[in-house]
Amino acid sequence: MSKVGAPRGRTCSRTIRSVALITTGVLALPALASCSSGDERSEVPAAAQDVGPAERDRIADGGTLRWAVDTVPTTLNTFQADADATTSRVAGAVLPSLFTLDKTGRPQRNPDYLESAKIVEREPKQVVLYKLNQQAVWSDGRELGAPDFVAQWRALSGKDSAYWTARNAGYERIQKIERGADDLEVRVTFNKPYADWRGLFSPLYPKDVMGAPNSFNDGARNKLKATAGPFQLKELDREDRQVTLVRNPRWWGARPKLDSIVLSAVSRDKRAAALADGTLDLAEIDSPVAERIKKAAHEKKGGAGAGPQSGTGPASASASAAASPSAENDSDDQKAEAAQASRKKADEAIAKYTKEQKGLRAYVVRKSLEPAFTQLALNGETGPLADERVRRAVARALDRQKLAEAVLKPLGLPANPPGSHLALAGQQAYADSSDALGEQNTQEAQGLLADAGWTPGGPLKKDDGTKAGSEADADKKKDKEKTKAEEEDGTKKDKEGDTESGSGSGPESASDGPSGSPSASASESGSESDSESDSEGASDEGAYIVGDNKPGRGAPVSGTGARVMAPAHGTAFQRAVLTGRTEPLNDSDVSAQDRQPGGGGMAGAYAPSGTAAPSSASASASTSASASTSPSASASASTSASASALPGPLAKDGKPLTLRFVLPSGSGSEQLRTVGEKIARMLDRIGIRTEITKVADANYFKDHIASGDYDLALYSWPATAYPATDGRPIYAKPVPASDGSLLVEQNYTRVGTDHINQLFDQAASELDEKAARDLLRQADARIWAAAGSIPLYQRPQLVAAKPSVANAGAFAFASPRYEDIGFKNTAKSGPQNPGKSAQPEKSAKAEKSADPEKSPQADKTEEADQTRKPEAAESESDE
Repeated sequence: MSKVGAPRGRTCSRTIRSVALITTGVLALPALASCSSGDERSEVPAAAQDVGPAERDRIADGGTLRWAVDTVPTTLNTFQADADATTSRVAGAVLPSLFTLDKTGRPQRNPDYLESAKIVEREPKQVVLYKLNQQAVWSDGRELGAPDFVAQWRALSGKDSAYWTARNAGYERIQKIERGADDLEVRVTFNKPYADWRGLFSPLYPKDVMGAPNSFNDGARNKLKATAGPFQLKELDREDRQVTLVRNPRWWGARPKLDSIVLSAVSRDKRAAALADGTLDLAEIDSPVAERIKKAAHEKKGGAGAGPQSGTGPASASASAAASPSAENDSDDQKAEAAQASRKKADEAIAKYTKEQKGLRAYVVRKSLEPAFTQLALNGETGPLADERVRRAVARALDRQKLAEAVLKPLGLPANPPGSHLALAGQQAYADSSDALGEQNTQEAQGLLADAGWTPGGPLKKDDGTKAGSEADADKKKDKEKTKAEEEDGTKKDKEGDTESGSGSGPESASDGPSGSPSASASESGSESDSESDSEGASDEGAYIVGDNKPGRGAPVSGTGARVMAPAHGTAFQRAVLTGRTEPLNDSDVSAQDRQPGGGGMAGAYAPSGTAAPSSASASASTSASASTSPSASASASTSASASALPGPLAKDGKPLTLRFVLPSGSGSEQLRTVGEKIARMLDRIGIRTEITKVADANYFKDHIASGDYDLALYSWPATAYPATDGRPIYAKPVPASDGSLLVEQNYTRVGTDHINQLFDQAASELDEKAARDLLRQADARIWAAAGSIPLYQRPQLVAAKPSVANAGAFAFASPRYEDIGFKNTAKSGPQNPGKSAQPEKSAKAEKSADPEKSPQADKTEEADQTRKPEAAESESDE
């Protein structure tokens, strides 16, 4: 993680590995009652991957796959802070990965590079012996061997500051690396036991890249001196925003089916147009685009389209244009001209939309659950949320099931809230530890607040400019953010769109309407009723998956996000988690280490025995007291009818209980804002007011999440196969640095305990897998009890694909097997010059070289493929 100037804490540049999850630790641990035994699998199966599976003999030889990515990588070195998701995708296709992930997210030995890899000694030191595939060679003809392992270890060990590394997790535990019985054997000796050793040396770079600081820092930014994957890098064209990979002639494994893969940088808001133009074969998409593809398939079958009478299509643009008010003093001629111009604009939008819909008929949507979850983060450093009882009250107020259903149910995906911070449903070691916190219960949440001293109807002091949960300068910073966001967006919106008291929100402009239609603007859900209807349309969950590079949906988590949290994008593959089940904690299970200042009471989810919830009040009292600032002001009728409504705002020491909820304002983050507003209404029911502040995407992560300038926020963490290593910096207790600042690493909630740290450290050193999982399950239970992070739902994974594309799409946990990706039957796609694939974001050079040919298989695909659903059965493309 790169260091960030943070007013209330700083991040650390120490180790990180995966697409965002992160690093290491050690200590003696007192005896702890195991919360569960056995190795139960999750009872809730994860959604199956959806990749259009096909055996290799059913795939044509040749062709170019045009695959959309979010960015052109600034570096090809995944161990640098500015590496991103495209860096990892390239590395996965061209570099050795000694272990990859299977469909359940478990690490598996990659036989293309390893004949075997195992622990051969445990005492006095852990020794791992790697036996390399004797056919494995770099593209320059040199064999993979110990010199490559040594060079990577020395570069990433953290001992030489000349290497600009983003992460070194695990490498600092290595004592020495030496040649084994022959050149194909590599012996790695650790100075302390390391359970996650399988996560090392993936990807493996040649010694020419890792051997010296200069080559490490700058030598792999635009090219790779040698590769050893099924593909090799042909060209990185920053002007045309493309990366071209071609078959590696020295590849010893199964011959790649494709001639080439062209990774084209296409922003999210332009992907629908690029797909409609036929310039892409594969692209991750947001739910509005998925809905458009679904409608296009329905129209092709003869169903009613989104026509002028439907109310869901482009006609909305016409209606809004016709209804545009004119100044009362305009002449009749001026009004007629304005109406004519509006109709012309609407007709053009309808024609464009209709044309695009025809192009989208050539695609299917492949869907699964992404190995990442969205969480509600509660900043526990200062203010009311520094009290664990208030944090637990917030958590107990949330109906996580309803939030998950709102996002996933409309997409036909499983809507089961995650029960673990360290694993996801369907993983072998997944277990639900959320009982350590407890289910949604309004009365018990109110009881927790009462125990913490927050009472309804208390006297309020005159506002001195400091809001509960924020520093004194929060408003000043917020005003600066507001002005900066308006300048960056190029528009001056009404002020209520930037900072709102409560969940009601003004209209937000969007490129697409709820169904992807070209309506000029769409009203956000601030005006929807307090009843959380299951019929709400799904939209994309937002850009904020930590370390996932998606600038079109939110720059801070992509490009700038990696710099904020440093080693954000380390690994080439999605990582799944290995942890497990814990039973609810009781008071006897909790040591003093798990109690935080101000917390009081047990580290569980309940108020002390005998604490009563605040008494109910009449509906009229509740409505009159809270209508002016309550998040549910727009739905006061339903709120006031609640039996648990409070007689007035909660207050303590003369201050109201108001939390600042920071959300991104970008057009790609509608779903995050919608979820945030639902949460605000849920909190209103227990008397917690929320002030929703929308900030520019470019500032969301760096200036708010990483710096701690928020009370509540929404962002996502990807899954990992190595939770002891990657989970520790996210959930470990922040510690003071030598300069007096707070070293938070990636724990942006600033919530943790010494006991959690110790559990992670012991799990990282525990070589018995079952024992390690038990330790991690105990850690997860305590993370739940601390209530700094509340997992809400697993993110949807939606991919638009030509039906002929095989073995690619919604991969879920599995690592892509690039040599098996191709086109079914004899279909081929893409321009004759794969290095210059057409794309919507064209430079002048690209416009001249764009090939006009369309994909020949688009109109010949069986109609049944247009509405295909995710495959229920898993496919195995490995030979």
